[in-house]
Amino acid sequence: MKTVVIYTDGACSGNPGKGGWAAVLNYQGHTKHISGAEDPTTNNRMELTAVIRALQELKEPCEIDLFTDSQYVANGFQDWLPGWKKKNWKTAANKPVANADLWQQLETETARHTLHWHWLKGHAGDPNNELVDSLAREAILKKELDFNKDSL
Repeated sequence: MKTVVIYTDGACSGNPGKGGWAAVLNYQGHTKHISGAEDPTTNNRMELTAVIRALQELKEPCEIDLFTDSQYVANGFQDWLPGWKKKNWKTAANKPVANADLWQQLETETARHTLHWHWLKGHAGDPNNELVDSLAREAILKKELDFNKDSL
């Protein structure tokens, strides 16, 4: 089984607002950068989207070291997801789970892989975390430029 290292991040200009996501995938010295943007959205949706889109890039089952600076994503997947499923996608307060559509998609995408989740502190100097943060923010700017160009 191939071992892939993935770094992901999401960003939002306003929350909700214009959002961007990015991922860097590393496999045996090969690196791939992916990113995109949505409007309107939230930071949490962009964090989840980054992980989903990174996993969708993989053509076969892999062992993955996944790095995120989002405690929402890391804790949500590892700790909260089983309870949400048991309660038919309701929280402990019996309210609908926010972003249930993306959590369900993430669960589907992870099913074929072996994931090792790693939370790291954002903006703390990790070069790959800084890179995905920059790519996510650039995706927001590119979306704004494309919108402005289309509206001329």
